[in-house]
Amino acid sequence: MISISKLLCDLDAEGDGLRYDDAEGSSKPQITEDKQRRPVVVWNTTRRCNLYCSHCYAGADLESAPGEFSTAEAKAFLEDLAAYGAPVILFSGGEPLVRDDLVELVDYAADLGLRPVLSSNGTLITREKAIALRDAGLQYAGISVDGLPERNDRFRGQDGAFDAAVRGIENCLDVGLKTGLRYTITDANAPDLEGVVDLLAEKGLDRFCFYHLDYGGRGAEIVDADLTPREKREAVRRVADLTLEYHDRGEEIETLLVGNYADAAFLVEYAREEFGEKQAQVVYDYLERNGGDPTGERVADVDYAGNVHLTQFWQGYSLGNVRDRPFGEIWEDESNPLLEAIRNREQHLTGKCADCQYQSICRGGSRLRALATTGDLFAPDPQCYLSDVEVRGTDPSVGASAD
Repeated sequence: MISISKLLCDLDAEGDGLRYDDAEGSSKPQITEDKQRRPVVVWNTTRRCNLYCSHCYAGADLESAPGEFSTAEAKAFLEDLAAYGAPVILFSGGEPLVRDDLVELVDYAADLGLRPVLSSNGTLITREKAIALRDAGLQYAGISVDGLPERNDRFRGQDGAFDAAVRGIENCLDVGLKTGLRYTITDANAPDLEGVVDLLAEKGLDRFCFYHLDYGGRGAEIVDADLTPREKREAVRRVADLTLEYHDRGEEIETLLVGNYADAAFLVEYAREEFGEKQAQVVYDYLERNGGDPTGERVADVDYAGNVHLTQFWQGYSLGNVRDRPFGEIWEDESNPLLEAIRNREQHLTGKCADCQYQSICRGGSRLRALATTGDLFAPDPQCYLSDVEVRGTDPSVGASAD
């Protein structure tokens, strides 16, 4: 995740220590005081979902799949993650609210010292469920809204999904549960971007996660619905502009970009354009600490059947199964050639990524998108929208320490 609000507005957030090794500089209580040493783990608790979204990376379905963890297996898995030192467990799906034991598992994770957070479509979050999740120790609920009513409902395959998600958001906020809005942009819902941001401000949400489409699960079936690189650049610029506009009005909305590390390079360029070289260097330094695309390193995924993946979007390849070996053993086993290659990708990147001046803050972007569109794991990310001048660099001071 790349925090526009941190980089451009110096807005403190609870993830400053985790992402930028800047816990001391933040006034907010921190997820961790130190830069991340273990991966945030996304757990697809179930493949079942009450909706059928066109971009679902997990390929969720209306019916349960065989092999899902029992409550006892789930608790053993959480114990394994806690012993390994994972800082955050993100309960995802499918739709995690379809599991009858979700509140029990959130409570168990919190007791183990894991930070439990939730990724949900929001439609099943009643006020009573929001209270139960809050009391169990849930720290954050990210609720997906992919456009205004008509486009969101078409995207999610069910009439009324937008209204139900908004009710879920309101229920979380009413009981004091920290909540954010998540939005994945495609050409089908791009016209609703500003309306979605206005919605979150109207409802009193203070966190907005802007997701790029990654080409996994059903997302791989709608590659043609992705924006062009030029359109993607303009959308990211508009998110940056909106962040500044709301900040100037005194509304402190934490704005995060997810899924395309060309955004990191763009924000350095944007900061230079809007604020000058000194601020561009500050932005670069923060992003260098962040470390670029986190696939296979700072984020991991475990699916409903226990298979470990490089990221939640890359479920077509498994590193191993936690029913067979502890998570930590799987995650640290670099005898796996794909894991080793991803962690040393700088040695393998080709094309414009090989000598890009922003390689240290991007690391080539999405290897999954490159593989899905070219068949080459180390080809340039097709959604890199940087110009040749930006890639090659005309200012040799970019990325160097400021005097």
